Amino acid sequence: MNHVERFRAVMAFQPVDRWPRWEWAMWWDQTIDRWHGEGLPPELKFHQVFEIAQHFGLDPYQQFWFSTTDPTIEATQHHVEGIVANMDDYLRLRPQLFPDHGPAIEAMRPWAARQQRGAAVVWCTFEGFFWFARTLMGFNQLMLAFYDQPELIHRINQDLLDFNVRLLAHLSRACVPTFLTLAEDMSYNHGPMISKKVFDGFVAPYYRQLVPRLSELDILPFVDTDGDVTLLVPWLEEAGVAGVLPLERQAGVDGATLRQRFPKVRLVGHFDKMTMNQGEAAMRREFERLVPLMRSGGFIPSVDHQTPPGVSLDQYRCYLRLLKEYTEP
Repeated sequence: MNHVERFRAVMAFQPVDRWPRWEWAMWWDQTIDRWHGEGLPPELKFHQVFEIAQHFGLDPYQQFWFSTTDPTIEATQHHVEGIVANMDDYLRLRPQLFPDHGPAIEAMRPWAARQQRGAAVVWCTFEGFFWFARTLMGFNQLMLAFYDQPELIHRINQDLLDFNVRLLAHLSRACVPTFLTLAEDMSYNHGPMISKKVFDGFVAPYYRQLVPRLSELDILPFVDTDGDVTLLVPWLEEAGVAGVLPLERQAGVDGATLRQRFPKVRLVGHFDKMTMNQGEAAMRREFERLVPLMRSGGFIPSVDHQTPPGVSLDQYRCYLRLLKEYTEP
């Protein structure tokens, strides 16, 4: 199987020759700095995510992050947090938002050819309908605005939806990704940051307009939200979302419980990064914990967030050796 076929088969709960070997969140910049002192070639810089993954023998997955504030598609975030307090602020700022990504999208065409051959998996990230409003307003102001300024939140999210729909139309002519993540981060270690009522009123309506357009292009939609996603999963499924990541173990997420309660949800991550500096035996126990979930289908094991700088290069290489072992059929 090639890389695209393998990803699609796993996510369709179908048999595969082996599981994908992919680090969705990669590594902290401090981690790469440390590894440069431990033998990682110095020419491999932090921003060269694809090249570092290839150096480690990981499968070729290439992410493009479509910023709402900068005309780039690198896998990076551009924050302007807390600069909007009301509609007047937003309308003054709006001309600086939603940049033209046309030239960057056109530059993706070589990746489209690689993906068509199955030689790489292209995935894109759009900023989501909780994430973007929080970025503009800051957390506290956003929480109040759900009640005091609902028209502002709806205006922001309608503009974001229009932007994302335009991006999809342009992508469809250049490079259609295999899957897409909506950056949200709307949960923490005790569950969702918002209520079901707020989700249904301010987030789900925009998902229900965007997700069908993704489905028309055969793009699998995931939501990227840290913390404990357990209570969010049924909300997301109702809105048409196919999967979630990264399933942070330290937040109490239990993938086996998720699979039992939500048998069709696709899952990525869930390998507890806190075991990675505890030696091979601890990492092997963590992989053993994940084996039943892997065998259930619809799941790709990966570090449950960026590999932290407390992990040495030798320890990471041990993780990679075990990843290769446990992703064999």
